[in-house]
Amino acid sequence: MRLFTYLSNLIMPFFIFYIIGFGLLSRRDVYGDFLEGAEEGLKIVWRMVPTLVGLLVGVGVLRASGFLEFLAGGLGKIAQGIGFPAELMPLTIIRMFSSSAAVGLLLDIFKQHGTDSSLGIMASLILSSTESVFYCLSVYFGAVKIRKTRYAVPGALLATLSGAIASIYLARLLL
Repeated sequence: MRLFTYLSNLIMPFFIFYIIGFGLLSRRDVYGDFLEGAEEGLKIVWRMVPTLVGLLVGVGVLRASGFLEFLAGGLGKIAQGIGFPAELMPLTIIRMFSSSAAVGLLLDIFKQHGTDSSLGIMASLILSSTESVFYCLSVYFGAVKIRKTRYAVPGALLATLSGAIASIYLARLLL
């Protein structure tokens, strides 16, 4: 185990020195290339900021109005009929919009039910097997100005549904 810890501590410095060494051997202006790349990265971040702010404000409004909790409650009753715990529906819905808000809900589940409870394990698996779909699509597609998402949203929602169902199934197999 110490070997892996030692190697993981060396990987980043190795790659940095490798890139610098390769650039110097290739007679490139390594620092100039770095500055050019940093400038391009800042331009991309600048283009992403309006989309990110819009998404964060939208999620904040939906949470503050209680709509997400209302939606989760309604869908939770339906999902409970097919074996999906109603307590996990708010987590699954919030996860599609915001990872940090979903982690907050996960911690609430841990406090209320315990980390080793069946709900705690299911919630952990859901967070590790799903993605913040709307956040990723809006930020990344917005950054490269993709307007027609075509199958991206349905595919991402299907993947989220599959990840959530697989999480519940696996947790029940383990417990």
